[in-house]
Amino acid sequence: MRICVYAASSRYCDPVYLDAARELGATLARANCQVVYGGGAVGLMGALADGALEAGGEVIGIIPRFMTEVEWQHPGVANLEVVEDMRERKHKLLTGSDAVIALPGGSGTLEELFEAITLKRLGIYFNPIVLLNVRDFYAPLQAFMQQVVAEHFMNDEHLQMWSLVNSVAEALPRIRTTPRWREDARAHAAVKA
Repeated sequence: MRICVYAASSRYCDPVYLDAARELGATLARANCQVVYGGGAVGLMGALADGALEAGGEVIGIIPRFMTEVEWQHPGVANLEVVEDMRERKHKLLTGSDAVIALPGGSGTLEELFEAITLKRLGIYFNPIVLLNVRDFYAPLQAFMQQVVAEHFMNDEHLQMWSLVNSVAEALPRIRTTPRWREDARAHAAVKA
């Protein structure tokens, strides 16, 4: 199984987030999952890759060229693909993935996450999207998305496009039990009256 993981590059966040990222990498590796991520060496990205590599896992990093020019790439990731820009990176991260896991992060992580959710709503991506809700990080986002539905910018069913889990141990079981998104998603993408 190929798992796309979105993660922050900040190294200044609470260590509990770094620990969760490392644990996720190790857990995915032990389950023989291929980890594809943004290719970075620091923050949650680095911890994720370190955890997977230490557990003998296969890690694929996809990183824009400008990031390699300032040496942000993880030196231990042998399978590192250098792409031209952020847009190509996002496309390659998601293409061919069997699921997405979003660790906590900033604007880049959230952009990647929302692109995956949007593509799912439009019937372009059909696989599970799991938010690792470490320290209730994603609880405010979940509340906001419920408001989006309440204000009729999305339908109730769209809240099922992703799920929150509170621990690394719950991530793979949730992926395995999440059904493929509806094939007729485009027909239901528009907001209902």
